[in-house]
Amino acid sequence: MLRKGIFQFILLSFSAIVFGQNRGSFTIGVLIDEDVPEVNRLYDRLKNEVSAVVGEDAELRFPDEYFLVNNFNPELAKSQYKSLEEGDPDIILAFGINSFMAISSFQTYAKPTIIFGNAPFDFLNIDNTRTSTGINNLSFIITPMTYKEDLKTFYDLYTYTNIGIAVDQSLNDVLPYEELIKPAFANLDVSYKIIPFSNPQEIINELDSLDALYLSGGFLLTDNEIKILADTLIAKGIPSFTTTHANDVVLGLLATNQSTENDDQIIRRVALNIEAIINGENPSELPLFLDGQQGLTINYNTSEQLGLSIRYSLLATTTLVGDLGKSMAEVTYDLPTVINEVIESNLNLQASSKSVALSEQDVKSAKSNYLPDVTATASSTYVDPEIAKISNGQNPEYQTQTAVTLNQTIYSPDASAGVRINRELKEAQQKQYEADQLNTIFEASNAYFNTLLAKATLIINEQNLELTKNNLKIATHNYEAGQAGKPDVLRFRSQLAQNTQSLIESVTGLKQTYFDLNQLLNQPMTREIEVEDVFLDQGTFERYNYDELKTILDNPNYFNAFSEFLVLEAKKNSPELQALDYNLNANDFSLRRAANGRFAPTLALQGQYQYYIDRSGAGAEPSIPGFPAIPESNYYVGLNLSLPIFERNIQNINKQTATIQREQIMLNKQNTQLGLERNVNVAVLQLINQIANLEVSKVSEEAARETLELTQDAYSRGAVNVVQLLDAQTNYLRARIANATAVYTYLISALQLERTIGYFFMLHTEEENQDFMQRFITYFTQRN
Repeated sequence: MLRKGIFQFILLSFSAIVFGQNRGSFTIGVLIDEDVPEVNRLYDRLKNEVSAVVGEDAELRFPDEYFLVNNFNPELAKSQYKSLEEGDPDIILAFGINSFMAISSFQTYAKPTIIFGNAPFDFLNIDNTRTSTGINNLSFIITPMTYKEDLKTFYDLYTYTNIGIAVDQSLNDVLPYEELIKPAFANLDVSYKIIPFSNPQEIINELDSLDALYLSGGFLLTDNEIKILADTLIAKGIPSFTTTHANDVVLGLLATNQSTENDDQIIRRVALNIEAIINGENPSELPLFLDGQQGLTINYNTSEQLGLSIRYSLLATTTLVGDLGKSMAEVTYDLPTVINEVIESNLNLQASSKSVALSEQDVKSAKSNYLPDVTATASSTYVDPEIAKISNGQNPEYQTQTAVTLNQTIYSPDASAGVRINRELKEAQQKQYEADQLNTIFEASNAYFNTLLAKATLIINEQNLELTKNNLKIATHNYEAGQAGKPDVLRFRSQLAQNTQSLIESVTGLKQTYFDLNQLLNQPMTREIEVEDVFLDQGTFERYNYDELKTILDNPNYFNAFSEFLVLEAKKNSPELQALDYNLNANDFSLRRAANGRFAPTLALQGQYQYYIDRSGAGAEPSIPGFPAIPESNYYVGLNLSLPIFERNIQNINKQTATIQREQIMLNKQNTQLGLERNVNVAVLQLINQIANLEVSKVSEEAARETLELTQDAYSRGAVNVVQLLDAQTNYLRARIANATAVYTYLISALQLERTIGYFFMLHTEEENQDFMQRFITYFTQRN
């Protein structure tokens, strides 16, 4: 398919003559530069539009013999125009750069002539302050566009230093492009080169030395050729800007200043001007400039692939195209994979597991009180010789000795209680870790669904933006046809800016959800990830029978029984309650220790072995004859038994403290149980609301869609005002978001219930889940 944007570069020329004031039959001749399918397609659209506008007021004929092609030959274009002017046609259409250059060289126009199109002002010698040509039988319809403005916008988007200017070879042969382009770079410190081309490969061959490409032309390239060029530019990391239609940006080029609406506006204005001429108006008095929809259009995915950040100052006036929900994902996750990776890698869980490891160390420390305490010592002393002499060999002048001392606790009430207490506290810490694990699993699941919610919102806001553009088009047509005022057009332009801002916020919101997931997964924030969509009747949630859960909750007969059953399950599974039970056990040991401590003895074994390495100098030998010398080594062993009688009333104080702690734990347990009952019932009610929302949101969206279609049709006929159309569009937007997110909010509510009861179906086998449902059936049967 050839370029849809041909009207955005080439000029269309049209000549018309009205013979007398009576309406009748009008013959139209056509002069074009090149006979290609795209020109024929636009010509067909123009014929249909003209016929629709003129209606039955006049008969319009488009004979094939008056459809002339000049093949970019200026002299042939002049002669063809003269032949049409002197021949039978009442209306002559001539369009194309070559046709424009040839026809504009005439001094006078025997027949009314209209020139129109998105011609660069660089080509035209026209005073842009004028509202009409003032030349008899001559009128322009021009959408202002200049190379200078394009290249400055491109420079603001990406600071290039060496840019290529790709120009159609046929246009380069008839136009002085070097002279036209040079002034556009007057205030830019860049180098450039002109690249004439007749196919995309001729452009690709010249890319190696460039850091940017400006496509000035390319209207006759096919969609596939544009796609090949765009893919090559992306692969080489070269940003691009085009003068062609915004659809080429959709195909992968980076940006353009041309709107997707300009073709329609130009065709519409031509048709209205033809009607005015048929009604007797002189073309010289018709409006000169078309209020074309210029504004920056950027392919979001191309900018992402190029690593190009769009400046915030440009976003307010920028139209983003492409798949805004698509990321350059390094890895794509489903929910079970996210959960498994979070359990393994999440930093909060790793920190919580260290608390369990520390509690294990406390148990080891408590047990170590029953391990032997062996100490080795060595000492060396020097004694005053006079004192040593009278010590009778007990304290020689020089003495070096070593000793090994053993202390072994055989029984200690404090040590035994410490072991039991720390074991219970370790189990309590393990249960706290399990609670943290459940919380993290839910947090990760919630982040996963928040990402899907953000993606759905982004897609809907993107489609809503397109809807606003279509409504703006309707308002513009109504305004041009006199069925609505300009405030309607301005209102939709304002709405367009607001919708663009909403779309930008949706993009940043989606990125934030990716950041949240990366943090939970302990991955770099810059890592690109994607998440798979979920459905109740497909994949993970089909395997784990979430649709069956919906069926149970949708039955009012099951509500009370199911809630009661879930409360029992929650109390049985709750790691928070189990942790409190272990704390209560630890408190019982403390209480018994305090109550019986005064009657519990401590029994320990002590022993020492001592060896003298050196005994010399004065006093080394006994001074009293027959007095035995101190042996080189000695030892002793002893048994120590102690029984506390009165310890400053500390045992009574400890007992009172343990009693208060027990009461506190019991109160916390009761409150936790009440909280579980409340949370289960609330979660069930939320699920019931979401089940209703699953169906209601579908009906609401369908009704809102039909209302919008009817309102659009009525507005196009002038039957309703712009406020009613905006209200219908807003209601449709809300209904679509509600319907698109209904499944996600239902599943978030289901996972919230699973967290409350301490049982995630996705973490259990199919047999375990079937057993869970069987327990409910048994409970329901026994209850009734």
